[in-house]
Amino acid sequence: MVYSLAASTLTVAAPLGCDPSTAEGIEPTAADRRRPSDVLVTGTDEEMLVLEVTAANKVVVRLPRVEVGQGVTTAVAMMIAEELDARLVDVDIPLAEARTKGNQYTGGSNSVSSLYGPARQLAATARAKLVTAAARRWHVPARSLRTRDTRVIAPDGRSATFGSLTASAARIHRPSVSSRPKPASRHRVIGRPTTRIDARDIVTGKATYAGDLTVAGAKPTVVARPPTLGGTVVSVDDRAARAMPGVHAVVKVAGGVAVVADSFHHAFKARDALRITWAPGPLASLSDAAIRSRLRAAVPRLGTAPRGSAQTEGEFEFAFVSHAPMEVLTAVADVRPGRAEIWFSSQTPMDARDSIAAAVGLPTSKVRVHVMRGGGSFGRRLNYDAAIEAALISKAARRPVKLMWSRADDIRHGRMRPASHHRIRASHARGRVVAFAHSMASVSEAYPESGATAQGGVTPAVARAANPLPSDSGLYNFGRLSGNSGSVELAIPLGAWRSVDSGTMRTAEEIVVDEVARSLGRDPVAFRRTTLRNKSVKAVLDKVATTGHWGRPLPAGQAQGVAVHEEYGSCVACLVEVNATDPKNPRVTRAVVAADVGTAVNPRGLEAQLMGTVIDGISTVLQAGLHIDRGTVRESSYADFHYARQRHAPLHFEVHLIPSRREPGGAGELGVPAAAGAVANAYARATGTKPRRFPLTF
Repeated sequence: MVYSLAASTLTVAAPLGCDPSTAEGIEPTAADRRRPSDVLVTGTDEEMLVLEVTAANKVVVRLPRVEVGQGVTTAVAMMIAEELDARLVDVDIPLAEARTKGNQYTGGSNSVSSLYGPARQLAATARAKLVTAAARRWHVPARSLRTRDTRVIAPDGRSATFGSLTASAARIHRPSVSSRPKPASRHRVIGRPTTRIDARDIVTGKATYAGDLTVAGAKPTVVARPPTLGGTVVSVDDRAARAMPGVHAVVKVAGGVAVVADSFHHAFKARDALRITWAPGPLASLSDAAIRSRLRAAVPRLGTAPRGSAQTEGEFEFAFVSHAPMEVLTAVADVRPGRAEIWFSSQTPMDARDSIAAAVGLPTSKVRVHVMRGGGSFGRRLNYDAAIEAALISKAARRPVKLMWSRADDIRHGRMRPASHHRIRASHARGRVVAFAHSMASVSEAYPESGATAQGGVTPAVARAANPLPSDSGLYNFGRLSGNSGSVELAIPLGAWRSVDSGTMRTAEEIVVDEVARSLGRDPVAFRRTTLRNKSVKAVLDKVATTGHWGRPLPAGQAQGVAVHEEYGSCVACLVEVNATDPKNPRVTRAVVAADVGTAVNPRGLEAQLMGTVIDGISTVLQAGLHIDRGTVRESSYADFHYARQRHAPLHFEVHLIPSRREPGGAGELGVPAAAGAVANAYARATGTKPRRFPLTF
C-alpha cells in the first residue's frame, strides 16, 4: 500500500514492509486521510518511507537508516532516480530523526535489501502521478508522455519540471498510467557504477558530522576515565581544574569525571589537572592468559567421532578487537527540566532515545534524537554509550554539551569484538568428510550490580547474536554437522563487530577445510568445488580461481589462499597472495574477490565495501587486536592498535560481481569471513605452518 498524504506538494509514503507486487498507489481510506500527515511528511513518526517532490524540483526522501560510510544514501537515491527518471543530483536523502514506532535499525547488512522494494514502488507511484498531472495540464494522453532528467516531456517537445507539477500531482488519487516499478531490463541507473552523492562534500569538509555541529550554548566536553575497565571514582580534587581558563563545569559521572570548557584544548588541559583516586575495576586481577585459559575450558566437548574415520582437528583463538571508526564518538546533548534534545550518529536511534529518556528521568515523548551521519561504524554505533553519557553530563551541568570520546577513550573503554576460542574436528573416511563438529566459547558481557552504570549507560537490546550454531548454513556436504557454544562472563564492554560471529567462526572453519584438503591430498579449490552445496558459491569460487590464476607458481615464502562464505542471501569468494618471506611481517600483495549479491544497485559502492572487508580480514588475521593487562586495555590509538595502513593494503585488488536480476542480498559484512580465511590459508601455505592464534603478530 502506498499512501498519498495530504500536503500542498506531491507526497507519498510506503510502509517499509510493503509487498511491491501489490502496491499500486491505492487511494487511501477516510481513516487514512485523518492521519496526521504532517508528521509523516517530516519523517518523525510511523514505519514509513516518505517521498516528497518540492516546488524547487527536488525529490526528498527522509531515510530511516543511518549513513556511516556504507553508501546507503547513494543506493537509495539511485533507486528513486531510476523509477522517477530523475537526475541523481536532484534527489536528496536526509536522515530521519528517531521515530516513535517502527524499525530504524541499521545493521545485519539489510538496508539496501529492505529498502529496494518500498523505495522503487514509492518513486514509481510518484512518477505516475506527475505524468498524469502533465497530461491533464496539456490535454494529451498520459501514455504519450515520457520522463527524463526530473521533467515530464511531451511528444511535441514541451516539458515541465516535476517541481512545477507537484501541487497538481498531489491532488491525483488514480494515475492514468501504471505505477509499477520498471523491470530490471529497463534499468539505467540501478546497476551502473556511481560515485557517491556525498563524495564531494566529504572530501571538501562540507559534510556535517556530530563534531561539526554548532548548537547554541553547547560547550566542548571530555571525561577523565579510570585506568582499569569498570574502575570507579573514590575521590577527586578538582580545584586546579576549575581555576583554569575557559572551564565552565566539572561533573562526576558514572564513567569518570567530566570537564566542560570553551574548547576541547581547554577541556583536555583541565581534565589532565584533575587529581583523582580510582578504585580498580572488577577485572583488575585478570589478563589475557587467564582469559584465554577460561575460554578454552568453557568450550563444550565435541563428542565421539564416527567409527573408522580419520580426524583433522584444530583449536583457534581470536583476540578482542576494537571497532576504531575513523570518526571518534561524539554527541551533542541539551537536557532541560522538561525536555531533551540529542544529536549523534546512531544505528539504533529508537532504542537510544528510550534509554536516554530513562537515564535522565524524562518521558520518551520529551526526548528528541537527531540522527547524524557517522564517519565509520563497523557495529560500534549500534551502542550509544556516548549519547547517554552526554545527556547525563548536560543534566548535571545544566547546560548543553558537546561530548567527545577521544581515540584512547573508545579503544580502552568502548565496545569491542569479544575474544573467542574454537575447537573444530573434521572426520573423514574414504576420501570425504563424514562429520564436522565445531564448538566454541566467547566472552559475554556481564557486570556486577554496581558496575552496569560505570560503562556510561544501559546496554542496548540490540547485541551480537547469542549462541550461534556452527556451520549452520550447511555450506559444505560434510555429513553430520554438530557443535555447541559456551561463554565466559566478564565485565568487559562488548559490541557487534562487522560480520559478528561469522568473522571468527567461518575463518576457523575455512582453515580446517584447507587442512582437510591437504590431508586428503586434494587441491583446496578442487576439494571445495566437489563439496560445496550451492551452485552460486561454486560460481564465485570458480571466478576467483580463474581471474586470480589459482595455482600459478610463486617464489619461496609466497603463496595463495582461498576461502568462501555465504550469508545475507549472498555469497562471496576471496583469493589472496601473501608474501611471508619474513614470517613476522607478512604482506598481502594481491586480492581477488567475487560476489553474488543479487542486483548490485551501485557496483562501485559494493566494490568499496568488499575492499573494506579485505582490509578487515588482513587486519584481524595478521596484526590488529587488543590486549588485556590486569584489567586495562593496553592499546590506546592507531599507533598500537595495528589496523592495516596503506602500506599493508594489497598492491593489486579486483572485484568481480556475478550478474543477477534477483533482488539485492546483503553485502556490507559479507566479505569479512572469506577475506580473513583466505589470508590465514595463504599464510599457512607460505610458511608451512598451521596458524591457530589471531592476530598472528599478537
